[in-house]
Amino acid sequence: MDLKEIQNLIKFVAKSGASEVKLEMEDIKITIKTGPGYVDTSMIQTGQFQQFPVQTSFSHQMMPSVESPVVKSVETPSEDSNLITITSPIIGTLYRKPAPDKPNFVEVGDMVQKGKVVCIIEAMKLFNEIESEVSGKIVKILVDDITPVEFGQPLFLVEPV
Repeated sequence: MDLKEIQNLIKFVAKSGASEVKLEMEDIKITIKTGPGYVDTSMIQTGQFQQFPVQTSFSHQMMPSVESPVVKSVETPSEDSNLITITSPIIGTLYRKPAPDKPNFVEVGDMVQKGKVVCIIEAMKLFNEIESEVSGKIVKILVDDITPVEFGQPLFLVEPV
């Protein structure tokens, strides 16, 4: 089982709402425990134990390139029912810019196209680009830079065009 398959399994478990999943194969044993505000994953392979915490001190400047996870877009139940909410697909730390010395991906009033990166979420030392699923105008940014976010937490409000 490679790292990509393990990441997909963690995302699936987080989305499913299960509190604990154990997977045992020939030479690997994986336990994924989820709860309010965290995902705890343990992996044992050939007698060695590795812990993969969600919160890390990994430098934001050393971003590996990874595929973007699917972003849920949900209509908001607010007074503007035409607004679409971009929510966090994973638990982690949100970054609004690609590097500390770079400008933010998006600002209020910016037009975004479907597939445009709106932020990055760091989870388990991996930086995941979060893309907009709709084309439109950013009308509200609901989180600050370098903020912990939870699965399903609203991040941006978009007025579709």
